[in-house]
Amino acid sequence: MRASLRASLKLTSPHSLCAVRSSSFTTHLKDTTFFESANKDQMITRLCKENKFNEVLHILCDQRRLNEAIQLLERPETRTSATIFSTLLRICIENRAFEEGKRVHESMKSSGFKPGVVISNRILYFYCKCDKPFDAHNLFVEMPERDLCSWNIMVSGFAKLGLIDEARKLFDEMGEKDNFSWTAMISGYVRCNKPECALELYRVMQRYENFKCNKFTISSALSASASIQSLRLGKEIHSHIVRTGLDSDAVVWSALSDMYGKCGSVDEARHIFDWTKDKDVVSWTAMIDRYFGDGRWEEGYLLFSCLMESGIRPNDFTFAGVLNACAHQTTEHLGKQVHGYMMRIVFDPCSFAASTLVHMYAKCGSVDSAYKVFKWLPRPDVVSWTSLINGYAQNGQPSEALRLFDLLLKSGTQPDHITFVGVLSACTHAGLVDEGLKYFYSIKEKHCLTHTADHYACVVDLLSRFGRFKEAEEIISQMPMKPDKFLWASLLGGCRVHGNVELAKKAAEALFEIEPENAATYVTIGNIYATAGKWTEVAKIRQVMEEKGVVKRPGISWINLQRKDYVFLVGDKSHPRSKEIYDFLGELWRRMKEEGYVPDIDNVLHDVEEEQKEQNLSYHSEKLAVAFGIIATPPGTQIKVFKNLRTCVDCHTAIKYISKIEERRIIVRDSSRFHCFEGGSCSCKDYW
Repeated sequence: MRASLRASLKLTSPHSLCAVRSSSFTTHLKDTTFFESANKDQMITRLCKENKFNEVLHILCDQRRLNEAIQLLERPETRTSATIFSTLLRICIENRAFEEGKRVHESMKSSGFKPGVVISNRILYFYCKCDKPFDAHNLFVEMPERDLCSWNIMVSGFAKLGLIDEARKLFDEMGEKDNFSWTAMISGYVRCNKPECALELYRVMQRYENFKCNKFTISSALSASASIQSLRLGKEIHSHIVRTGLDSDAVVWSALSDMYGKCGSVDEARHIFDWTKDKDVVSWTAMIDRYFGDGRWEEGYLLFSCLMESGIRPNDFTFAGVLNACAHQTTEHLGKQVHGYMMRIVFDPCSFAASTLVHMYAKCGSVDSAYKVFKWLPRPDVVSWTSLINGYAQNGQPSEALRLFDLLLKSGTQPDHITFVGVLSACTHAGLVDEGLKYFYSIKEKHCLTHTADHYACVVDLLSRFGRFKEAEEIISQMPMKPDKFLWASLLGGCRVHGNVELAKKAAEALFEIEPENAATYVTIGNIYATAGKWTEVAKIRQVMEEKGVVKRPGISWINLQRKDYVFLVGDKSHPRSKEIYDFLGELWRRMKEEGYVPDIDNVLHDVEEEQKEQNLSYHSEKLAVAFGIIATPPGTQIKVFKNLRTCVDCHTAIKYISKIEERRIIVRDSSRFHCFEGGSCSCKDYW
């Protein structure tokens, strides 16, 4: 039907047009819009026959039928007005319709129409809006008359597209400047990551009495101060804002708060935030994220609660920020509350906040919940797929991770480099070395992605865990980039498993150069030496640590019960129920030995008697947390413990026995992965 109506522009026979319309009237008698459209098309046909093309163009522009209008414009008999050209250009700008706009410009030239400065400026703006600044510049050079607006369009156009040197050349050539000119140039420098240039130009602007900084100029200057984290300059600009009375504007308040936050003065940012009137969801979200970025988790959560009480509805960015914080802090109970709130307000399941929900549950070790959210998503994106794949890999379900990756490929979703980190990790945990190598080489050969340092670290981990050190070294030698700390740490971990002292020494030396302050390297190589009986080397490691002031980070374990975190250190007796915990552990220790448990004292570096070594092992933080979880919950309840460091071999063995004796499912997340202990075995199959 629409094609028939469009054909009327070619002066189709009125009789045939009426025939087409009469056949459709019976099915659209109640459609008012159809009648209006049909009447206008009938009018267009009549006006075309009368050669009243300007009237036709007005109707087509009103209906935003751009292509039909341009077709009529290009007819040799059409002579139109400046108003029509201006309207068509406006529609092209709104739709970023470059080809159509170029045809309008060509029609001006071919028709002999001489655009004035106003329409010429609109053409300049059209080209800049369509990311064609050099086409705009060609016209700019040809313009017989230019005004300040012409110059501003060009400066702003170049600056917004990152062509900052071209923008500055034009800016310096300007005979007249206004606030827009200065702001366009200053904000352009900020956008191009040249904050020093932005601040220098801002100082130059302040020397001119005729120019008073507006909120946009000030905001750009504050952004520049934030970029170089100069609190001093930011405070100077703040003082200027107060003196000039700009401190009542919400845009300026937001920029001020952002500057203080990025310069590390979160309390000042909060002060500005509290004084801001008519705070919107963007202001709330930014302040919440500042707390999270500064590691002040509780204050961030509290401010989010205040936001929900304020009556302002959080947006996707708010939810994503809070859920990422919950994932980072493994505060699943808070994540569940946020999830519940999102469901109550009926949020969009296609939003990226929904993907963050999958990530949160997977990071907290609840892959079943992550999978339920994933299945609920109408169109899971690559982030959702990747979060779940990584979740299965980290939670001891490698076969599920690989199955899900196959489904991802069948769905037509393109995996990214993070997806393959999960896939390679799954192969490592499942012992699928050859299959893992196939996935590694397919990244480049099949999926046309570039190998990243993370991929190399994963494949070295895969090979070294299974003692294939020669292949691991060959891959390291062929890497296009310098091996990073994660790769060397993976190799060192594999050497620990297989007792490869010489290669471990090489990996440790590389790590000492990259991060000499990291105690984990010293402890790991010390444990490898201790296992090999090289006590002289162990003593040297201790001495180096003392000389460099390297202190081993204390192991901390925590468990959340009834929405409260309980934290334990090694040998911790600060808990109110510590006597019960220690008595229970003593009884467990006796029963475990009856079951065949033998304490692993090889890696206890302290030069003390074996009985003392056993006692030192008995009260590691994860054992205390597990014991408390068992005595504080009903029989059969699942226990979930988190630890900041890698769990030691003895604790790993002990918790396997505890899970069998107490008939509990015990989940321990250490710094590398989740361990699911059940019935005397662990999901990691003793590879971690």
